[in-house]
Amino acid sequence: MAVRPRRDGPTPEEVGAMYDTHGEMLSMLLGSSAVHIGMYVPDEAPAPVTDLVALSDAAQDRQTDSLIEILSLGPRDHLLDIGCGTGGPAVELALRSGARVTGVTVSAEQLAQCEERAQDADVAGRVRFAHGNAMDLALPDGSFDAAWSIDCFPHLTDRAAALREAARVLRPGGRLVATDFTDRSTPPPELVDAYRRLWSSPAPTAFDTLLAEVRESGLELVRVWNRTSNVALAGELMHAVFQDRRQEMTELYGAEAVEHTAELVAPFRAYCRDHLDYYQLLLRRPA
Repeated sequence: MAVRPRRDGPTPEEVGAMYDTHGEMLSMLLGSSAVHIGMYVPDEAPAPVTDLVALSDAAQDRQTDSLIEILSLGPRDHLLDIGCGTGGPAVELALRSGARVTGVTVSAEQLAQCEERAQDADVAGRVRFAHGNAMDLALPDGSFDAAWSIDCFPHLTDRAAALREAARVLRPGGRLVATDFTDRSTPPPELVDAYRRLWSSPAPTAFDTLLAEVRESGLELVRVWNRTSNVALAGELMHAVFQDRRQEMTELYGAEAVEHTAELVAPFRAYCRDHLDYYQLLLRRPA
């Protein structure tokens, strides 16, 4: 069936502006390792941590480790990081695999942080970052051996276009690992509104819609992981950390920005707990 784009969400410029304005605050809530949902529930026993922020950082590092292992790239490979955030996962992959990485983001502030990370890790020769829109990549056809997109797709008003673009820039046989949120029920409008405003995203779709968009893009579905327990825990963690660090955030970002967040964290927590699913997909461009 033809899948219609989600037209009710933010533009790429609005997503970029959200991260430019509130990216540091999100890092305080989610952890500074990267700006995405971590793997709070590991496949093996978790390492001990001492506080909630350390728990979030460990979860995000664990997710990066999992993606690096799934793709198993080497020095001859070139990865596209679609929605590269602050660059932590891209730099880590380059350090551990020797692969080249190109990352794209719509946030000017994140782009500066990415470049600083690459310089600090001495991988700037193999890792480059650029401003880029996942729904309209200014990159050549078949130019990447693999790609990943960690929590970028939830921001997109036309996820099908982003999937088609990912398929286009992958070489035949190239793989994409992507994460996304889906709705598993019919949540109250106020909870959806809190999610959309806090995450700067359109309303999530059903899982079947995501799969239909994958099929329509020409990519093959190789494997699906249900990571829903991680997003439920992330909602709990963000709510708890916000209460704990509210005064600190007020001193850093001002009362108006913090009040904006304060009215959203409780309904966002309820939405994550009761209505939101989280999936990780391994896709492949047919050979």
